Amino acid sequence: MLVTLSPAKSLDLSKHKLTKKRSTPIFLKESRILIDRLRNLTPSKLSKLMAISLKLAEQNHERFAAWRTPFTPSNAKQAVLTFKGDVYIGLNAEQFSSEDFEFAQVHLRILSGLYGLLRPLDLIQPYRLEMGTKLDLPRGKNLYEFWGARITEALKEALKAQDDNVLINLASNEYSKSVQPKLLDARIITPVFKDASDGTYKVLSFFAKQARGSMVSYIVRNRLVDPDDIKSFDVGGYRHNARMSKGDTWVFTRKKR
Repeated sequence: MLVTLSPAKSLDLSKHKLTKKRSTPIFLKESRILIDRLRNLTPSKLSKLMAISLKLAEQNHERFAAWRTPFTPSNAKQAVLTFKGDVYIGLNAEQFSSEDFEFAQVHLRILSGLYGLLRPLDLIQPYRLEMGTKLDLPRGKNLYEFWGARITEALKEALKAQDDNVLINLASNEYSKSVQPKLLDARIITPVFKDASDGTYKVLSFFAKQARGSMVSYIVRNRLVDPDDIKSFDVGGYRHNARMSKGDTWVFTRKKR
């Protein structure tokens, strides 16, 4: 069983001693192509391209300029410990044991606009590049076209190595669109989290993001490899709702807190 997750815009660049284990992203050659293209853009153009403030654009212009290989513990940090934000608050990888990191390294993949596909312990340098960004490149006019089938093929190889064909999609729509279901040729299960609101159940972004991270943590800490075991997820008051679920879209609901 393989789990996919989105990255985060917020980053934690502080040094730590949580784990010395690390790995190298598999698509650094492609990342270099993107970096070279992004370095040619002024902060003003980056601001318009990414729909961010000029201050944030200047920060990322500096990050692109400083991006260097090889990645080492002195200039990079493990992806799962670098990304912050709502999803990663729920994931809480800072509390992982050595065995948790090992399990996550095999069963978790983080989709990324710059790095394509990351294992949790892959070292990364700070960046901001959302998958939905439109950017003229040698291979297409956006990142979906640039990455093409590469991400899907890498996921397919990871599933093959496990002798499995189940993908748990906990990534946002923007990032999950980088995976091509027909080419992947696997069962894709998408958990959806809904909270009681105004007499009905709705997806509330903030809570849904934290729940996605919490589910990844639940899978890792309990060493789940059978997708049906996910239905027992009960973190934060969520429960599997069989009535609202449909096919491989599994709905988890929570009553008003």
